[in-house]
Amino acid sequence: MDIIIRQELPADYDMTEEMVKEAFLHEDYSDKKEHFLVKRLRNSDAFIPELSLVALNPAKEIVGHILLSKIKISDGEKAADSLALAPLSVRPGYQGKGIGSQLILTALNKAKEAGYQSVIVLGHKDYYPKFGFKPASLWNIQAPFEVPDEVFMALELTENALKNAAGVVHYSKAFSE
Repeated sequence: MDIIIRQELPADYDMTEEMVKEAFLHEDYSDKKEHFLVKRLRNSDAFIPELSLVALNPAKEIVGHILLSKIKISDGEKAADSLALAPLSVRPGYQGKGIGSQLILTALNKAKEAGYQSVIVLGHKDYYPKFGFKPASLWNIQAPFEVPDEVFMALELTENALKNAAGVVHYSKAFSE
């Protein structure tokens, strides 16, 4: 399928939020509020416009979206900057066609080009490892809430980026509002 991936523009915001809402409508693990999270993140200081990407089908409709936002990993005395991958959304009917993978690979490449060194994701244990994600616990990085070890993962965009980044992940307030 021919998909174009580009930076999300302000003119896309309403269409993106509607697509995100549709994408999570029938997901068991969802609180059905991911579209609100996208909106809150856009209005936060964690937002990086260049790392909010949309996938367009040949008719130029938004069929996917990914957002990487700023987070910190800290152990009290030291802190490291990182990115959170959340959420990743693909419109029903377009899922299972590789659009999510294209969005992830493009976002990770853009993040690396922009100088970011690592990404954290809370996601499916069988999906994200194919992109190089490993349990964050390998670097002594913990979620700020109780979560199974195998679904809280990290990826180094540059070698040894997380070597000294042990501690707890601090998400933007937009995640908890």
